[in-house]
Amino acid sequence: MPVRILLADDEPSLIRSVTYALERDGYEVDAVADGASALDRARAAEHDLAIIDVMMPGLSGLDFCRQIRTQSALPVILLTARDSEIDTVLGLEAGADDYVTKPFSVAELTSRVGALLRRRRIDAAERGTARIAVAGLDIDPVGRTVEIDGADVRLTSGEFDLLLFLAESPGTVFSREAIMEHLWRAPYYGDGRAADTHISNLRRKIEPDVARPSRVVTVRGAGYKLASAPRP
Repeated sequence: MPVRILLADDEPSLIRSVTYALERDGYEVDAVADGASALDRARAAEHDLAIIDVMMPGLSGLDFCRQIRTQSALPVILLTARDSEIDTVLGLEAGADDYVTKPFSVAELTSRVGALLRRRRIDAAERGTARIAVAGLDIDPVGRTVEIDGADVRLTSGEFDLLLFLAESPGTVFSREAIMEHLWRAPYYGDGRAADTHISNLRRKIEPDVARPSRVVTVRGAGYKLASAPRP
């Protein structure tokens, strides 16, 4: 069954070029021109990944992320015409897994698509069937689910990958660069502060008190670790 990608952008020429490139690579493309239609499609049918423009009429790409994250872990790549740190941070905080800044080469975008889909397949193949119980969390690597005290915790694809990475080596300190290289599955040369945003997003989902993290702990000057047990 072909991989199905949801594509939303209000530029017809971009829709045509990206659709052509994705279909040439064997993907099935479901293309729309506005955020509201993208949200409707995402809710009505299964997709393997979404490529969403930030600036669209009606419903923005950021709002799409925020709303779809309440019900789905669909991997999302945001397209933004503004190359600024604040837009990157807002996109990650909204639940995006990756972002591409316009103007971009279609080859770069399809490479990002392949990398994100590959990351999910590799993670599924590498993980055993055993659940991980650590720091008060019950993590299912195969089903990609997390529970706290029997209650489901809804994580994005990137948030789950980050949590699983930390949970497989509780107590081990990982640098910001190591975290980003794991999420990208490649050497990372960007700003390490992107890791801080991913950590902040994850903490909001799993910490009893975000202001005083007890599970994902900061090690000053070194990075982050998952505590073996929540600190009182």
